[in-house]
Amino acid sequence: MTNDNPDASRTAYYEQIGRQRMTPLWESLHSLVPKAPRPKTLPAIWKYAQVRDLVMRAGSLISAEEAVRRVLVLENPGLPGKSSMTPNLYAGLQLILPGEIAPSHRHTQSALRFIVEGKGAWTAVNGERTTMHPGDFIITPSWTWHDHGNPSLKEGGEPVVWLDGLDIPLVAHMDAGFAENYSETTQPISRPEGDSFARFGHNMGPVRHRVSDPTSPIFSYPYTRSREALDALYRNGELDEWDGVKLRYVNPATGGWPMPGIATFMQYLPAGFKGRAYRSTDATIYCVVEGKGTVRIGDDEFLFEPHDVFIAPSWAPVRLSASVESVLFSYSDRPVLAALNLLREERS
Repeated sequence: MTNDNPDASRTAYYEQIGRQRMTPLWESLHSLVPKAPRPKTLPAIWKYAQVRDLVMRAGSLISAEEAVRRVLVLENPGLPGKSSMTPNLYAGLQLILPGEIAPSHRHTQSALRFIVEGKGAWTAVNGERTTMHPGDFIITPSWTWHDHGNPSLKEGGEPVVWLDGLDIPLVAHMDAGFAENYSETTQPISRPEGDSFARFGHNMGPVRHRVSDPTSPIFSYPYTRSREALDALYRNGELDEWDGVKLRYVNPATGGWPMPGIATFMQYLPAGFKGRAYRSTDATIYCVVEGKGTVRIGDDEFLFEPHDVFIAPSWAPVRLSASVESVLFSYSDRPVLAALNLLREERS
């Protein structure tokens, strides 16, 4: 049989199957299964010198208690209206002023805090507090009570800003988001500061500890120790042509990632470093701890300075260069991709 008007026949057929909530795969196969990733996420940078005043101004407009979390979301320009940095990850800059308390709550989303500016504020997780210092990496595990506070001005408090990183978009994809407020503003403190690090932070652990949670039992990783490790490796090891000196944070109880859905890294680039290009299927968010340099992401090039935040989308070529000694913190959705056998890397 021949069809004198195949387009009209197909249109009529598509309308018919559409009434049964069906669509033809052959019309969308190439976009559903592309030859290479086509991320909607775009390369972008947030210059801290340009946004710092806006972050601080939020402190005069709304209190930490009223806001629950006083955060300015860093929204990727390729994902407008989604409060997301990547399809799986969220980023925001949170401010807490002297004398303030961000009230206790818990949620299924896992969170990291990377301290950008200021010191002396604290965060409490499941009955233990840790004091914040610039460059510290702090974890809030899924479904754990947590609150934040800052000493008063008389007690030496100062404004503290940190980068929030959460798997909010990923949890939303799975319709698994739950949250609950604590009955009081702050949770009771049942363990002294440093207790978790004393138990697990020295290549040792309690004899009868059983791993029942994939999140690290250490919830605060001090920058002083991370920086010391990077320096030692730079002095005594070989410099990687792509990454400089790069370390991943680990869960000491398992050797895996500190959080089940978020990978975290710290890397050192010596002055004059000119890295080679690499790309990976895990989209990566960077925060500059120290130094100055340039990052080329695809066709875009950005100058970075301390506290800047920038994003490298999935499968975008990345090339890092440093004009002075530089340290970068970064986090990505690598554990999720690795678990699904979707992680791919390429070094050129």
